[in-house]
Amino acid sequence: MIRATCLAAIIGAFCFGGYLFYEETQAVNRAQQRLYVLAGGKVLEAMASSRKDNVVVEARDHIRSFHEFFFTLDPDEKEITANLTRALYLIDESGKRVYQNLIESGYYSGVVSANISQRLSIDSIVLNVSGYPYYFRLYGVETITRTTSVVTRELETEGYLRDVERSDNNAHGFLIERWAILSNKDMKTESR
Repeated sequence: MIRATCLAAIIGAFCFGGYLFYEETQAVNRAQQRLYVLAGGKVLEAMASSRKDNVVVEARDHIRSFHEFFFTLDPDEKEITANLTRALYLIDESGKRVYQNLIESGYYSGVVSANISQRLSIDSIVLNVSGYPYYFRLYGVETITRTTSVVTRELETEGYLRDVERSDNNAHGFLIERWAILSNKDMKTESR
């Protein structure tokens, strides 16, 4: 009887020790997934996750950021240059060609000289991540405010996203390729 009780106690101790080891390992893994960020004097907790968990969110934000930098203009040469520089880090030569064509046509100098403001409102982004590179199509509305009128334009673009290394200038680690403006036509014009 004593032998059986001692054997049961030893087996129970090993089982309990194994259970504690398993729980401690799980707790350490959970703790390693947490990241604490100090922002504005406050400690914020962030959770670590793999890239594939957030591909859709990051891809949409990359597409949104590029289009907002590229199509949002104010009559300020420095601001236009700063926004377009940020936009060109996010796209390949297809965007640079459109940019060069706009420079050659005098579009940006016209924005500055005529005090035009241009804003982009994105309606939707259709993204297909089932194939690589990832295909997207963006639908939006541009509002161009001139001194005498406000023009509303429909914007539709498409392109592909491929993975690149993350950097300070390209935080999402995507590059837009084969970008094309499918539609950029006037919807309505209102006098001011």
